[in-house]
Amino acid sequence: MLSGFLSVSWLAALCINSVSALHASEVGVVDWHKSFIGVPLIGSPSISPTFHRVGSADGPTQSVVLAATSSNVLAALSPMNGSISWRYVFEDDEHVIAFKRHGDAVAAVSGPGGATLRIFDAVSGHLRLERRLHNADHGRIFNPETLGTSITFEPSTESGDVYILSNGHVLRRVNSSTGDLKWGWTSPDQASLVVYFKVVSTPTAVYLIGLAKSFASYTLHISVISPETGELLTSANLPSSISDGMNDVILLNDARDTSLGPRIVWLEGGAVRSIALSPELKGSASSTKGNIYKGILDIGLNEHGQIVAQKEDGTARVMKLEHDGLKVIWEFADSATVEHYSNSIYSGGFDKDGWPYVARTYWSHLLQKASVHVHASHLAEGKGLETGYTFAFDTKEHGIIRHVAVDVANPSELKVIPRVVLTTTTGAVQLWQQEQLLWTREEALANIVLTELVELPERKVVASHIDLENEAFGARLTRQLADAQNFPAYVSNFVKRFVTGSYASASSAVDSPADSSDTLYRDTFGFRKIIVAATPFGKIYGIDSANGRIVWSRVFGLGWAAKVGATVIPAKIFTLRTVGDGDKPQVALIAQRRADNSLVDTVLFHFDPLTGEDVTAASEGSELLQGHDVIPGEFTEAFLLPNETTKAVILFDEFLQVHIYPDTPATKEAFKAALPKLRVPLRTGKPGARQLTGHQITLEPEFTGRHLAYPTWTLPLPPSEEILALVPRTREPVASLGKVLGNRTTLYKYLNPHLVAVVAGSAPPAASCSVYLIDGAKGTIVYQVAVPPVEGTCNVKVMLTENWLVYHYWDAESAGTEGAKGYRVVSVELYEGAGVDDKTKSSDLTAYSNATTALTVFEKAYVSPSGVSTLTTTSTKYGITVKDIILATKNRQVQSLPRRLLDPRRPHHKPTTEESEEWLMQYDPVIPDDPRRTLSHSYEVEHVRRIVTSPSLLESTSLVFAFGLDLFFTRVAPSDTFDVLSENFNKLQLVLTVAGLGLAIVITKPMVSRKRLRERWYD
Repeated sequence: MLSGFLSVSWLAALCINSVSALHASEVGVVDWHKSFIGVPLIGSPSISPTFHRVGSADGPTQSVVLAATSSNVLAALSPMNGSISWRYVFEDDEHVIAFKRHGDAVAAVSGPGGATLRIFDAVSGHLRLERRLHNADHGRIFNPETLGTSITFEPSTESGDVYILSNGHVLRRVNSSTGDLKWGWTSPDQASLVVYFKVVSTPTAVYLIGLAKSFASYTLHISVISPETGELLTSANLPSSISDGMNDVILLNDARDTSLGPRIVWLEGGAVRSIALSPELKGSASSTKGNIYKGILDIGLNEHGQIVAQKEDGTARVMKLEHDGLKVIWEFADSATVEHYSNSIYSGGFDKDGWPYVARTYWSHLLQKASVHVHASHLAEGKGLETGYTFAFDTKEHGIIRHVAVDVANPSELKVIPRVVLTTTTGAVQLWQQEQLLWTREEALANIVLTELVELPERKVVASHIDLENEAFGARLTRQLADAQNFPAYVSNFVKRFVTGSYASASSAVDSPADSSDTLYRDTFGFRKIIVAATPFGKIYGIDSANGRIVWSRVFGLGWAAKVGATVIPAKIFTLRTVGDGDKPQVALIAQRRADNSLVDTVLFHFDPLTGEDVTAASEGSELLQGHDVIPGEFTEAFLLPNETTKAVILFDEFLQVHIYPDTPATKEAFKAALPKLRVPLRTGKPGARQLTGHQITLEPEFTGRHLAYPTWTLPLPPSEEILALVPRTREPVASLGKVLGNRTTLYKYLNPHLVAVVAGSAPPAASCSVYLIDGAKGTIVYQVAVPPVEGTCNVKVMLTENWLVYHYWDAESAGTEGAKGYRVVSVELYEGAGVDDKTKSSDLTAYSNATTALTVFEKAYVSPSGVSTLTTTSTKYGITVKDIILATKNRQVQSLPRRLLDPRRPHHKPTTEESEEWLMQYDPVIPDDPRRTLSHSYEVEHVRRIVTSPSLLESTSLVFAFGLDLFFTRVAPSDTFDVLSENFNKLQLVLTVAGLGLAIVITKPMVSRKRLRERWYD
């Protein structure tokens, strides 16, 4: 034990020089972190966003906006500024099913069938209670997921006991303070067709509402449970015929009038029917008369006895629970469905005193504004009052309103001040207080699927794009005055730099506050870039890498599918032009457009990443970013043509026909020149039986006028294994073709340009997992290894760059390094030939050469201190700097791992003199958990799905962008900043020294001249 500790300590000491620690002064300067909660769920009132006020009606109160999101987060937002008051991130396989607010507590159930109960403090988010209700493996999966789960609090107890319905047939009463189970009840006939979905409690009985499936409809089933003992008092089916399941059933009671017992309301045959609930279940149902209704809506006021019922023409009526049943108390004027209004969204809210309000929100196509109408049933002497207003919601930027949560202030009898939280189709969350927008959260950024870091132009290049010849005098004068406003700041900064020597450094911020211009331009070292981020919510963003600010955003246009509705799913993104090409950069994004009528095609968006503007004519006359229809169907693969001068996107359609974008004579010529060397491995076969097949492209077009890809080889995998992931070798500059050893021999890197890493696995019962290195030109297996699956799944993270392969996995079989369970990271390096000085020029070999399989493999396995969600390597401009591994751990950190630690040639003995010259250290199977390698320091970066690295102008520095639920950006220098002066360098002393030497030369030069003249006279 002691020897192991000393070994780890010695290893950590050796790594001190290789660890690039983050200084406290650099936190928030060289990096930034943005937290998100995800796009709110809106499928059911039990998970939709809602206002919640904590405090008494006659005292101070505090409000939060509660929301469960698609990112598996339960969170509270501050209504004041939209900041996150608190959030709780659940595991990936533990979906939030429902939450219930009560006083200062929020109860939530999650997991299959509602497996786990948690109770949080509504204001602080402190976890008060966590209790496992049943094993997740025993949870029943319903559709929708909220079916079979319900939460309600016991109002008559000070402790606030909570009733939990889970798995559709189990009811429990749990003490919300201690978590003790008071009693539990399980349906005696679990195999029946009855599924319970709602629970309501009274002092005398607890009612469970269920649905029994019949041939063509559903029948209501009620069970009455004793609140004291949990015994079944009675159970019965109600005469009913419900067509739309639980969407047509609402349970009402009135918290303000306890004399009104609970009442169940349902829609049947166009009539709204209801029946009062009693322990004996002896009541009779009543039905509305005179109107035909098409739906009833649960607007979140069911505990205050109010719902909204819609007539056949869309007209909405507010119904309220009375002693004699349901009564229509209000009808929204002009709420019928018409072409110039969108479908209305109805929601309920409260004021400080707990009075209920009903809001109607809709979009006016004529006014191009959104409208809110709020009904208050208790105002105007109980006759009801409706107030309304319009606000300038921008549907071109934020899409369509999908959900509305409302909160109301009622300072006087006839004055109602509502504020609404909107959730839109693009993932935006906004709070409007009447006509004023208070804040916006772009929660779609929690679901980024594609990113590209694009280099910015220099300031002078930005200015050069102005058309000086056609610029009018007034426009030129305005521009020059605008440029002159930064002149005093420039002079001040210049004097400061000259006097103090405080020039730009590798650890300084790049977004200078002295420059008020909105135009983005490159900083001194190229640290500032534009991050293009595409989301699955039909929106793309341009983010300033200096501070995380959103520079621009565009909503994808649907093209022809706008008439029927569609979803745009980003699939690939490429940079078609950089600033190095002499013009503005351009980016192409390939997406699948899935129309609501089931048609699927491929569309390409071509835009300027600096502004988001369309660089083609596709978006003329539209504020949306329109695309080009490139393939009338799904695409199979897309890649960037490997040509330095002419860049084009190559796409394969379903029939493996080749499509080129842009389709110009220059791109066709470049494509024709590259054809003999193009080799494309593709995943083929049906899901569950996918294989890897290599393809070439015909040299001449087929009769269709297009080139065609044809198969050349198939990877011979076991029949049960399926291709899970393809990881091609990164296309980056290689500075060194080999590694010079301490004895002056050379190991030449195996740099096969067609190399691709493959992860393959099979499902239980014969679960397996394998990692392969494949020559994509002819399908030869260069390297392969079998790793143990985790609970029947193949969860391996792989990285491949140059001749270096790294993969990370969990080993639970006690057969790995040191014979212990834990995470493993394996480092593999490939070299040419049979050993040292055996050079085969692998990067230049033809695809048919047998020398492509002549290689030497070095590998070592290490014990990793934590799980990893993704990993990649640093990238630099010329590839000279040593590459580090950048990884995101399961404990919410982004770390760097020096390559020296993972060198597979580390000796098992004390390094010799020659090995020390290579900076090799003695092999130790345990990688020390050094906090100095944590790039995210105190930030908790949640659920990182991918890390993207990009080179800067400094060869020593790489930019790192991690995205998942949160966004994190920083920069790292694996070999330290060898290409800039140290921060401790005394620039002022250098300036004074040079100035002093110059002054000395000026003074001594005449003296020397006079001395030489005198010497000549005397000589």
